[in-house]
Amino acid sequence: MADWGREPGHTPRQASALSSEDVRAYLRTHPDFLAQNADLVHHLTPPSVDRGRGVVDLQAFMVDRLRAEVRTLKDQQRELIGTSRANLNSQNRIHAAVLFLLDAQSFEQLIQTITTDLAVLLDLDVACLVIESNGTDIPHVHRSGVRVVEPGAIADRLGRADVVLNTDIQGDPEIYGPGAGLVRSEALIRIQVSSETPDGLLAFGSREPDTFHSGQGTELVGFLARVIERVIRGWLELPA
Repeated sequence: MADWGREPGHTPRQASALSSEDVRAYLRTHPDFLAQNADLVHHLTPPSVDRGRGVVDLQAFMVDRLRAEVRTLKDQQRELIGTSRANLNSQNRIHAAVLFLLDAQSFEQLIQTITTDLAVLLDLDVACLVIESNGTDIPHVHRSGVRVVEPGAIADRLGRADVVLNTDIQGDPEIYGPGAGLVRSEALIRIQVSSETPDGLLAFGSREPDTFHSGQGTELVGFLARVIERVIRGWLELPA
């Protein structure tokens, strides 16, 4: 189809095309454009020498921005490395605790490991095994080394959760006994040994207010609780 009005060999200027003067005029009227669109500096070729008065050298701006980005990346890297090391340390401690539990030569030694050795192995101040009372009879549970609470006390503290982490608290004497004064943060983990035993609770307490907090993962302490359930069940020859 013929294109009326076009001279041979002539290419019309598209309406969207911009000249360098258009860009310069826009930047003059919007002096904060690059500040608000700083990501664009990565696509610019900055002047490397002084081009005289009236020319703004963007190189310093780009260098400062890149330095800030490098600092941010380094901070994130350090935080990631620190978190990874802390997680690895916690994992190694849990593994060591599991081996101690499996090495117990008697049920009494197992209870002692839970209520004494775990605190040392996990770098905590207090570790307690708490069992709800079943009237006057607590089937399959030795009172020595075990804290006994009223029926419903565990549900009061855990609700429907399996793990509760509390920060900046005062330790509960009903849970920790004489060691309650040391406890400023805690992890409370539900223990369900068997259908034939009362509800139980594994309580870890620390003197540091922020050792346990709501942002932490609970997979490792949950795993430790499941191991304790199985080991106790094995020693007492109980059904699941």
